[in-house]
Amino acid sequence: MAENKTKATKASVESYLSAIEDETRRKDCLALTKLMTKATKEQPQLWGTSIVGFGTYHYKYESGREGDSCLTGFSSRKSDISIYLVASFPGQEELLAKLGKHTMGKGCLHVRRLGDVDSMILERLIAGSVAERKRRHA
Repeated sequence: MAENKTKATKASVESYLSAIEDETRRKDCLALTKLMTKATKEQPQLWGTSIVGFGTYHYKYESGREGDSCLTGFSSRKSDISIYLVASFPGQEELLAKLGKHTMGKGCLHVRRLGDVDSMILERLIAGSVAERKRRHA
């Protein structure tokens, strides 16, 4: 069975963040790191080369595939910041409706700038996602 490519590393989160060239994006990612640390009560860790992750959980699919991943995290991408959440949890739709300018994929929230969204709602989304992931993988 294939091994996960994205794993927790010992690489520096600070180095990753400081290497973000766009100043506004870098400041947003630093602020998001603080917000996610508060919401998760976990310290940031670099997963792979570009995901700032918080906490860890072990998953096992019916297919037998299993591994470890971060409870939540984010990555600075070319056009936006991708925030990794569970696909759904109770109350998520209501929070997303109040969040502000964003797009949502299956389990990935995309924001161009943190100023486009309500940070208190974002913190609640992150906390709710982490609680749901812990519930599902307890």
